[in-house]
Amino acid sequence: MDADLIRLVNKLQDTFANLGGELDMPQLAVVGSQSAGKSSVLETIVGRDFLPRGSGIVTRRPLVLQLIHTPVPDSPTQTYNEWGQFLHIDKRFTDFDDIRREIEQETFRVAGQNKGISKLPIHLRIYSPNVLDLTLVDLPGLTKIPVGDQPSDIERQIRSLVLDYISKPNCVILAVSAANVDLANSEALKLARQTDPQGRRTIGVLTKLDLMDAGTNALDILTGRVYPLKLGFIGVVNRSQADINAEKSLADALEAEADFFRAHPAYRNIAHKNGTRYLAKTLNQVLMNHIRDKLPDMKARLNTLMGQAQQELNSFGDAAIYGDKNQQGALILRLMTQFARDFVASIEGTSVDISTKELSGGARIYYIFNDVFGHALLAIDATHNLDNQDIRTAIRNSTGPRPSLFVPEIAFDLLVKPQIKLLEAPSLRCVELVYEELVKICHNCTSSELQRFPRLHAQLVEVVSELLRERLGPTTEYTQSLIDIQTAYINTNHPAFVSGSAAAASALTSPPPKQVLPRHKHLEPPQPASAESLNGASITQEDDDESTDEPSPVNGTAGRDARAVSSTVHDRARGRASAPPIPGGAVAGSAHRHQSPKAHHHSSRHASGSSPVPGAAGSGTAKETFLNYFFGQNGPGPLAGSTAERANAGAGIAPVGRDVSGADPALESGLMAGKRSLERSTAFDMKSLGKHIEAASDSTGHMTMREEMETNLIRSLIQSYFNIVRQTIQDLVPKAVMHLLVNNTSQQVQNRLVASLYKPELFGELLNEDEALVAERARVKALLDAYRDAFKTLSEVTLKST
Repeated sequence: MDADLIRLVNKLQDTFANLGGELDMPQLAVVGSQSAGKSSVLETIVGRDFLPRGSGIVTRRPLVLQLIHTPVPDSPTQTYNEWGQFLHIDKRFTDFDDIRREIEQETFRVAGQNKGISKLPIHLRIYSPNVLDLTLVDLPGLTKIPVGDQPSDIERQIRSLVLDYISKPNCVILAVSAANVDLANSEALKLARQTDPQGRRTIGVLTKLDLMDAGTNALDILTGRVYPLKLGFIGVVNRSQADINAEKSLADALEAEADFFRAHPAYRNIAHKNGTRYLAKTLNQVLMNHIRDKLPDMKARLNTLMGQAQQELNSFGDAAIYGDKNQQGALILRLMTQFARDFVASIEGTSVDISTKELSGGARIYYIFNDVFGHALLAIDATHNLDNQDIRTAIRNSTGPRPSLFVPEIAFDLLVKPQIKLLEAPSLRCVELVYEELVKICHNCTSSELQRFPRLHAQLVEVVSELLRERLGPTTEYTQSLIDIQTAYINTNHPAFVSGSAAAASALTSPPPKQVLPRHKHLEPPQPASAESLNGASITQEDDDESTDEPSPVNGTAGRDARAVSSTVHDRARGRASAPPIPGGAVAGSAHRHQSPKAHHHSSRHASGSSPVPGAAGSGTAKETFLNYFFGQNGPGPLAGSTAERANAGAGIAPVGRDVSGADPALESGLMAGKRSLERSTAFDMKSLGKHIEAASDSTGHMTMREEMETNLIRSLIQSYFNIVRQTIQDLVPKAVMHLLVNNTSQQVQNRLVASLYKPELFGELLNEDEALVAERARVKALLDAYRDAFKTLSEVTLKST
């Protein structure tokens, strides 16, 4: 039964060596310094010369040596009773010299020619009636200094290789040390103590006892008084190099060893506990006891490994079901349903494997809506690309050939629509980003079962990606239409816009603080806002002087529609003769020099047909309307008076949007008042117009006070309306994307997958497994079968032992 134990372990060792199992077999590992005599001990145990020899490092790969006792054959036809067999080659070697050459060639094949080492072991079985059942692992000898072309870290490599074997609890350490070297310098015992501090699984072997100095012996070491080990020390005497050169047989070497111990005065009393034969018997007994002690642990470990292998095999699936069409269809339908469920769960945040380290799935879409898209919209400045020249040009172009009384609403429409278009690019980019995230979610939706079928997974991803591409077009078009809708109709009656524009107008039209002078004093007051004429020209005494020097039909006959607002004010002012005039009129010297020719003619008519009346503004109420904004509030002059009169007349002119072209005859005649003055403008150099004309009052480009007020008002209105549209777009675009792209895809993904892929003619192609996965399944299945056989065998051995 004991021999069966060792053979069982050998069988399991061979099986798991091929399959890569994780079961640690009970074994003996031979550890020692280089040239300590490890190989000689093994050869003496076997009784044959079969290991490579030479100077320096010879054993460069672990050699798993399995000694199997065979009875002497009774058949006279069999000419041999000892042979060797490698695990990597199916051949019997009856010549042990061929075994040595095969070991050398296999070492060179894996470890190379440069004296390097390899962790890949060589498995050798030796069948012989002269050996006991035993399993040993011959490890490379420990060295300190690299020699020749050895790697510089050869010491670290060998120590790491040795520790990989002897650190396993199921390994019995055979520490070989030379007797002619101080035991305190033994590298084998040092490593053994590092992994087995209690010395419970270490056997000490002393070689070269015959080479010790005369008068010295190793009796204290062999009896355990120097370095105690539970399994003790055993002394052996191997053949010397001279004996090997003389081809001394191993049988003669064993006899010489026995004679040495019997004849030595220090060792004769312990001769029966030393020698190679005793070592072989001890190792055999130790190994069997070790195996017997480890059987319960091995069975428990096998139970665990069988469960793991079964679970891994189940994850690969059963290949037997893939031939049935019904089972194939059910499998594909289940995988498609799981894929669609995972896709929707990832978007909604209900997936079971949600990451806690980073945003994933639908959380990334919310991040796009809130942070990326929201910040992109907030970063847009409503008027950053509008300079004053653009606004002035828009105002001039929107009035056509007529000068404007107020800020034209068409100019506001022309300016605000391009600004609203600035929201289009971030909105479309938001749609693209959400589409990209949905594609990423689709690619990440997989499972271990679905990974077995790469073609099916690729088709699932392709179908969902195609569905997303189909939904991307309508979503983009609708998002673009949201911008077009906002530019199609500018709703100036929006409550937020009305309040915002009113606040802006209030801030802009509030008059600056000024010094109020008594009305009856003949002093020249500061220039009020009413000093600006209706068409942007200043009323000055200088204008009056200039107008009297030139022949003008203004004071004569008037045209069909040439009655201006200033002439009407003048007619009304003449009826108030009791009001004393202010000498010099209003002071506005620089404004006249910046006026256009048309404005000059209008100002000439104002200057020649009217005089400043200080009491005209007293009849109006002080309301901050757009009329006050343009014509002043309390300042002297006919314009202020006319403004107050218009306010008292209840006209109620709105700040923007009122068409005044035909509402007031005075205003209509005022707009056309310059027609007659153009007939006398022969003093100007009337050249053909160039291609580009800027809306500037003079060559310097400086704005008048009226133009500056108009520009600031337009800016404030654009900012107010742009903020309304931005809030609307920031609210509608995420809703549109969720409805048209995200939710629509989530609702249709299951039906689209079934309609596209649930076709019997495609089942075979979709369920085509990966070749590497098929090979891995076969390996795991073979490993599971080996685990089951080993467990069954161990159970039988346990029953026999009881």
